[in-house]
Amino acid sequence: METGYEDTLFLGRRGRELTRQMVFTMLRRTTHEAGIRKQVSPHTFRHSFATHLMESGADIRVVQEMLGHSSVSTTEIYTHLDQRFLRDQMERFHPRSVKA
Repeated sequence: METGYEDTLFLGRRGRELTRQMVFTMLRRTTHEAGIRKQVSPHTFRHSFATHLMESGADIRVVQEMLGHSSVSTTEIYTHLDQRFLRDQMERFHPRSVKA
């Protein structure tokens, strides 16, 4: 590892930090090799990460901090919850829901 990259999370073959373009290229190649037809970007992973955190009950302020958002309203918009998940949670926790 080259000096000055001790705090870098992802390093390339030469021990330098990966650029945004390098990550995108690697992701495109990997999804193509895996036969994934849907276009996937690093943002897709960021969005999925935030959504899964929220669906697992993470505090929105924690997610806000992890994503680097200055406003919690940005995090609320960004981490939408799908309708099936909302329905399941309502059935699970609503006092008048019919429990099986």
